Amino acid sequence: MSRARIERPAPAVDAAALAERRRAVRALLRSPLLHGDGPHADEFRLVRRHRAELERIFADGLGYRLVVEPGSARLMKAGLGRDATHPLRRRSGAPFTPRMYSLLCLTVAALTRSKGQLLVDELVAQVRSTAADAGIEVDLDAIADRRALHAALSALVELGVIHERDGDLEHWADQRTASLLDVRRERLALLVSASVAGMSSPEDLLDAAALPSAVGGARVAVRRTLVETPVLSADQLTEDQAEWWSRSRNREREWFVETVGLDLELRAEGAVAVDPDGVLTDVAFPAGGSARHLALLLLERLVALLREPARQAAVTDRVWRRVPADALAATAREVMAEWGAGLRKDHREDPDLALAEARDVLIGAGLVRLRADGGWQVHAAAARYAVSAAITEPVGDQRSLFEEET
Repeated sequence: MSRARIERPAPAVDAAALAERRRAVRALLRSPLLHGDGPHADEFRLVRRHRAELERIFADGLGYRLVVEPGSARLMKAGLGRDATHPLRRRSGAPFTPRMYSLLCLTVAALTRSKGQLLVDELVAQVRSTAADAGIEVDLDAIADRRALHAALSALVELGVIHERDGDLEHWADQRTASLLDVRRERLALLVSASVAGMSSPEDLLDAAALPSAVGGARVAVRRTLVETPVLSADQLTEDQAEWWSRSRNREREWFVETVGLDLELRAEGAVAVDPDGVLTDVAFPAGGSARHLALLLLERLVALLREPARQAAVTDRVWRRVPADALAATAREVMAEWGAGLRKDHREDPDLALAEARDVLIGAGLVRLRADGGWQVHAAAARYAVSAAITEPVGDQRSLFEEET
């Protein structure tokens, strides 16, 4: 007598819990240091609620370590190594300078041996002492170094590491105003994410921090690239990464949507990770502003210039396409002649300034690289921003970025 086979039903998916974890993941990727009393207090509570699962997601999925304490959560993001496209930014949006980074590190070191509450002038004295111990010359009586230190202090305020209890820190650099600061020592302890033991240079530290976890290998390296950049270029993959990607790219779509809330667009030249909500980024593009508008108009013309030669090239040669300096200059003149009247006044009066700022926007978005001869290299992902449409044939089993527009 045969017996009927009884299948156990698959466990029900808790959609609400899944959505909460995804929201927490996105918050930590956007702001790796969250506090219970900060602007992301709601997300911090979600991190606490789903701590165990989030620790697993980050460790297995991205090789990142998550530390959750009673009042704070810190995602130890290792980054992508020697990648300078995502700098710390000031409130104005301007990137940190090397001097600002130096004074930020000196300030963090000084705070580790400071009182829990001190005047800004006391902190300045401790920064001077720390710089002397490190053999670094600083002149905090000079306006340039004072402004660099002010940028570092402002960043620490934004991170919640120091809190201005009383005074006027905003005008300290120019007016030497007084300010009383609280040091949140428990948050300070979470700030530094990588050990400097055995490191002889900044490059060594960056390279060591960027190594994928032993467990993750190619999977971790590729996922980190898509989460942090968000363009994956086929020509930059190692042999192991390319082999894993060819097997796993369709399955990765599900992981990114479910875990991070990003849509993967798979293309012959790699992939692009797109956030439907447009918030999981530190560089908004396209966006408002004269420089960004000009950048978009330039991309449209450059993609049109590159499209036909790219169609004839091998896939690896299509990822970055060269635009000679003379062709770039001619394209810029055409765009300015046609659309320059719509740009802001200083851009209309100084086309070189306009082009330089548009170039910086495109470099920040990962769509352009500079060449030593003054030309540009344009990434295939730039074709996503071309506004004209065309019906084309697929390249192999996928369309090429140079052949598909939105």
